[in-house]
Amino acid sequence: MVRQRSILSFILVLLATFLISCGGPGVAVAPPTYTASQIEKIQTYVPKIQTVRDRSEELKKLIQRKDWIDVSNFIHGPITEARLSMTYVTPNLLPKDQPTARQVTRDLFNHLVKVNQAALDRNSQQALSNSQAAFADIDKFLQLLPQTTSQVE
Repeated sequence: MVRQRSILSFILVLLATFLISCGGPGVAVAPPTYTASQIEKIQTYVPKIQTVRDRSEELKKLIQRKDWIDVSNFIHGPITEARLSMTYVTPNLLPKDQPTARQVTRDLFNHLVKVNQAALDRNSQQALSNSQAAFADIDKFLQLLPQTTSQVE
């Protein structure tokens, strides 16, 4: 009986060793990267977004001069086009960045609505603070974009 237990224990040890060796670590999955096609699509829209971002001082001056018609035109023109470009870029971002990009785009829209309402109310302080928040949203979005081609597959 002792001999049978020893043989059975030996067989179980061999079986456990075999099963453990077969169940080694899984295949390492490379982190997601941008394809050349995604980079190309993103780069199509980035200049439009960056151009509007560079015009932040223009909107600030319009608000300070209380030129409400031009403030409204700026919001409904260039900034809205930049927001649309951001919407087109979002599906081409990495899956982990897409929810953040969508949220930033929604935040931008909300800030633009507040700037527009402040322009209608002729409230320069509220318009100025929300316009700064809107351009901060654009900055957040630009930080989500691929910076170099090192992330390309």
